[in-house]
Amino acid sequence: MIDFTAIDFETANGFRGSACSIGMVRVRHGKVVARNYQLLRPPEGYDRFDPRNTRIHQLTTQDVAHAPRFGDAMEGLMEFIGTDTVFAHNAGFDLGVIESGMEVSLRPVPAITYGCTLMLSRKVYQLASHALPSASAEAGFDLTVHHHALDDAEACAAIVIDCARRLQADSVADLMERAGVGLRQLTAKQPGEPLSRATRHAQRMGSVFDSRVITAADEMPDLLHWPDEGDNPEPNTAADPHHPLFDQHVVFTGNLGISRQEAKNRAATYGAHTASRVNGSTTMLVVGDGFRSHDLQARSRHPARTHKKMREALHRNETGQSITIVTEPEFLQMLDYVWPAHTS
Repeated sequence: MIDFTAIDFETANGFRGSACSIGMVRVRHGKVVARNYQLLRPPEGYDRFDPRNTRIHQLTTQDVAHAPRFGDAMEGLMEFIGTDTVFAHNAGFDLGVIESGMEVSLRPVPAITYGCTLMLSRKVYQLASHALPSASAEAGFDLTVHHHALDDAEACAAIVIDCARRLQADSVADLMERAGVGLRQLTAKQPGEPLSRATRHAQRMGSVFDSRVITAADEMPDLLHWPDEGDNPEPNTAADPHHPLFDQHVVFTGNLGISRQEAKNRAATYGAHTASRVNGSTTMLVVGDGFRSHDLQARSRHPARTHKKMREALHRNETGQSITIVTEPEFLQMLDYVWPAHTS
């Protein structure tokens, strides 16, 4: 039986625990049987609405003024989910919303088994882009209002149902096995246990996410949108072995013009192994924040040179490991298969 619940969150700002709406779709025997959409007030102290997020989902502080706080609403949301496997598109983000939101709400993090439709799409569909609009269109779903949480959850559900049909799977477990994609687990956690990295990062940033504290607009950009590492997708082993990203072990640092997750997904399409930390396997470090090749010179004071990943890569290069430092223009041109790239 294809039984599951698809979910999607929208967030108020760059902290993943700042949920301001959720859409949920319950599926039984491969058919949608229930829907739930709810506005949420993000956890206190993390409820500032970033104008850029508002431009995406059109939600504001006023829209959620009478909505329940995330931590208070979660019990009811979990009643809707029950014991279902949860699916989301780029599920690491949405389950991270639950984890971080409950952590800063000082509530227990629930145990949830989940799957990712982005990973399913990559396995089942042959698409230039596996973003939610493209993948759901392939599944026959017309996503007319992208970034409305309920519409996005329905699109996610459509992908699961269609993939199960194509692979002739008779259960979620069977689907994931046939697709070659594993289910994951959000581990239950009690208040006081070690926090997730995203939550620790947000707490180090003080009151920047707090709606009660006035922050000048020009102080916000770098603070509210740090890159979330996201998931490390499996490399496409059928990619062109002559492509410069094929079989590279790639790590990203700094802000890019595309999200960290999208950068990882696109690199994996060309056969790259992506990771979140520089280690003995790393062969390439892609550096954002406007970093350029001339900034590799020792006299450069570019802020990216102080990044932990950059320092580690430079140190490893000095001790004999070979890690290529790649700028954003070079990386983006690799994605278009223009190589060697010319840096600006």
